[in-house]
Amino acid sequence: MNQREIGELRRRLKPDKNAITKIYGCYVNSNKQVISYLDASLGVMPQDEAEKYLTLLRRTLTGQLQKNLIDIVFSTRQVADSEEHRLLSALRQTELKDEQVRLQFYDQVIQALDMDERNYLILLAHDTYDVPYRGRDDQDQADASDQVFSYVLCAICPVKDSKAELGYFPGENEFHSRSAGQVVAPPELGFLFPAFDNRSANLYNALYYTRQTDLIHQEFIDALFRTEPPMSADEQKETFHTALAESLDGACSMEVVRAVHQQLRDKLLQHKEERDPEAPSISPKEVDAILHNCGVEEEKVQAFHKSCAAQFGEGVPLNPANLINSGRFEIKTENATILIDPDYSYLVETRSINGRTYLLLPADGMEVNGLAVDLRDHQPG
Repeated sequence: MNQREIGELRRRLKPDKNAITKIYGCYVNSNKQVISYLDASLGVMPQDEAEKYLTLLRRTLTGQLQKNLIDIVFSTRQVADSEEHRLLSALRQTELKDEQVRLQFYDQVIQALDMDERNYLILLAHDTYDVPYRGRDDQDQADASDQVFSYVLCAICPVKDSKAELGYFPGENEFHSRSAGQVVAPPELGFLFPAFDNRSANLYNALYYTRQTDLIHQEFIDALFRTEPPMSADEQKETFHTALAESLDGACSMEVVRAVHQQLRDKLLQHKEERDPEAPSISPKEVDAILHNCGVEEEKVQAFHKSCAAQFGEGVPLNPANLINSGRFEIKTENATILIDPDYSYLVETRSINGRTYLLLPADGMEVNGLAVDLRDHQPG
């Protein structure tokens, strides 16, 4: 799926646009016990309540591709005959109306999912989308739908205790303490099945959502999809950095790291300007070229290439957004951390003085703890 297709589905999740009739789910405590089940008609509940449910579901379609939104790919064998695909297909084909299928799904999630001893809410919804025909002018024709996309959305939301607060009671014209309660937080994880590829159903894929890129809940993926997902964004960054540091060894200088960061950042900026709905990518050969341009020896470039091929796969394109933090350029030493606007990272130099390495950067307009500092030399006496 690309960002445009995800956005098309996300815009449906509003009270006046979707075809969702019911919201299903169950509330689970920290001991993996079901406290209550949810079976609520969306059309008869108050609008603000319906909007809150839809907002939670919509959150599972937000974030960056290959970072928060991860493609789950099923094998041909799984689609043809596997317990995991049959369960997901049954949820979709019955439009969630089969209670036994829902209970089987809940049990599978509850037994596998590790929510760090927190209570949580499982939400399920089924929607049927009459996909508008899109003409050559790239405009949708709502009255010319040529196919129906039937899909299931799931959101797993932590439930947190709220604090007692002072609140206003209009009938009494006074302020009193409001009792504490439990509040449903934004989803920690979720999924869409099947994927909406080329604006139609792709039974070979699901779209998995994770709020935290360093905590993708592998145990949930193993139990429900039984397939190996791509590396998480944090794992990709760590693997890429390790490959650079170990392969380049003494050649991993400030200049090389800065050049790699800048080239990857330029890729992301260009991708943003072009408004490409697909995820940004850079090939390993392009990274090789950056290293060559920095004067890195061929032997070390090849070592880096082999390391990336072993970890990511030969020739597999990488997402620059998962490899760097494009919004900042960070320098860490044993005693200090310096954050620099990437546009001005070229101002930083390294200098060896009396056998020690120092950072050199312009100090015009310097402030310390929010106070402007007088940079004139002050001699004692």
